[in-house]
Amino acid sequence: MRVDFLGCSVDILTMAETIERAKVAMRDRRRVHHVALNVAKFVNMRSDGVLRADVMGSDLIGIDGMGILWALRLFGVPATERVTGIDLFSEILNVCDKDGFRPFILGATPSVLQRAADVIAAKFPSIQLAGLRDGYFRPEEEGEVVEQIIKSKADCLFIAMPTPRKERFLAAYRDHLGVPFIMGVGGSLDVIAGHVPRAPRNMQSMGLEWLYRVYQEPRRMWWRYVKTNTLFAGILIRGMLNQYRGGARVLSRLG
Repeated sequence: MRVDFLGCSVDILTMAETIERAKVAMRDRRRVHHVALNVAKFVNMRSDGVLRADVMGSDLIGIDGMGILWALRLFGVPATERVTGIDLFSEILNVCDKDGFRPFILGATPSVLQRAADVIAAKFPSIQLAGLRDGYFRPEEEGEVVEQIIKSKADCLFIAMPTPRKERFLAAYRDHLGVPFIMGVGGSLDVIAGHVPRAPRNMQSMGLEWLYRVYQEPRRMWWRYVKTNTLFAGILIRGMLNQYRGGARVLSRLG
């Protein structure tokens, strides 16, 4: 089911349902572009047209952040679980390992990318990578990167490039890559490579990864999260007031 949540489409899917969508896409070679929606993305897409176009033009918009899950429930949407980008990444790599699908990984520094690839190969011994390319290529090299992806005939593409570079790359080339399943994986490669530790499981379950990130990098992250969370709270309050007054509502529709 897809809902329109305060102007942003969201697909209400479990992890199992999302994995099944990815498997069908790779099996039938019919493109599915997945975006993981968190609070920062939900807030920033309101002022960033490129980001908004990327999110709203995606085939699957999953619930990545606990804040999004709680907000949906607050508005009466029957969302049961979130599907975090890093966990979905790992699950699809597992599918590739078992079913013979070949992933292409694009992004990160050369050293992080290679270390992550080594960890993936050790964890999933039967996996066959379609290709690797770090994200530090010049604009004039984009054509070469696109050609590398096309020639690889990859079944899925994982992109670890920052916003808005990732969105601009996909807007320009997504329809030409010929890759069935595409998703951004943010900083997942840094976590897999062991460069950045992930929040403990109890903090993940409570939706406190953001607090752990502040603990890791207080100077850089504290204001970013304070600002984003404050703006998100304001959007929710306005939405609740509009709904109370009989204005804009969260409308569910079949997806």
